[in-house]
Amino acid sequence: IGKAKELAAKINHPVYAVFIGSDIKDRVDELRHYGVDKVFFCDDPELKYFKIETYTSAFEAFINKVKPTAILVGATSVGRQLAPRIAARFKTGLTADCTILDMQENTDLVQIRPAFGGNIMAEIHTPNHRPQMCTVRYKIMNAPERSDSLSGDVEEFTVAKDKLKNRVEVHGTTRKPKEQSIENAEVLVVAGRGVKKKEDLDMIMELAEHLGAQVACTRPMMESGWFDAKHQIGLSGRTVRPKLIITCGVSGAIQFVAGMNNSENIIAINSDPKATIFDVANYAIVGDIYEIVPQLIEKIKKGEAVVA
Repeated sequence: IGKAKELAAKINHPVYAVFIGSDIKDRVDELRHYGVDKVFFCDDPELKYFKIETYTSAFEAFINKVKPTAILVGATSVGRQLAPRIAARFKTGLTADCTILDMQENTDLVQIRPAFGGNIMAEIHTPNHRPQMCTVRYKIMNAPERSDSLSGDVEEFTVAKDKLKNRVEVHGTTRKPKEQSIENAEVLVVAGRGVKKKEDLDMIMELAEHLGAQVACTRPMMESGWFDAKHQIGLSGRTVRPKLIITCGVSGAIQFVAGMNNSENIIAINSDPKATIFDVANYAIVGDIYEIVPQLIEKIKKGEAVVA
């Protein structure tokens, strides 16, 4: 919603939100606290569970009714399934995992994302088809502030019953237990390829413990088997936005940076003064992590460094 409002202001278009589900009428107003011009919602018992065919039909009905110029979809497990189905039905383009979005005066949506293994930033346009579609990962864009007052209108739309028939029957769902996620961490310490042996992760873990931080890693560290995938930062991992992130021996590949460059404070430790991680760091420490990290730990232990 935040990015949609910014883009729509450039072409004087309204911002709509579409809300699909079952027994959701009492929750529609929550979206109106974020400054949308109108919330369109579809409330049907057939939409109780996420089933790709029924949800695609509901989304398709919304697009046919409103004919939006651009649609922004969250790159969640649901969004990643829904967006390509919709794009195929309307024979339009879809750019996945955009990191930058802009809007031209002619209503062309500028979609930018890393490509070819992160070696280039591709700028993608869909000039001949509408709606233009893209997915954006969690925490890449700024969320709007929640207002105490309500704004915008509400309009219900319906879908023909035959369109909600589904070949998949859901007999029940099981909620996954909540677990600590690096996506929600306020402080992160990241291990990169500068860590030479798995045993050396102990000093990274110790620094994180003293900071009350969670430990994360780069893709090579995950692929080496030292971490599992849920600890990886980057376009093929998680997107994070902590108040403080300390990278240890991280070079700063585009894919990694895209997953953490919106952090409030970035401290980078690397022995290579030309490391690209320094381009986004607020504080750059050029040196060997095997010398710097133990010194940081000692300073914290002695009270010479204050951990808020």
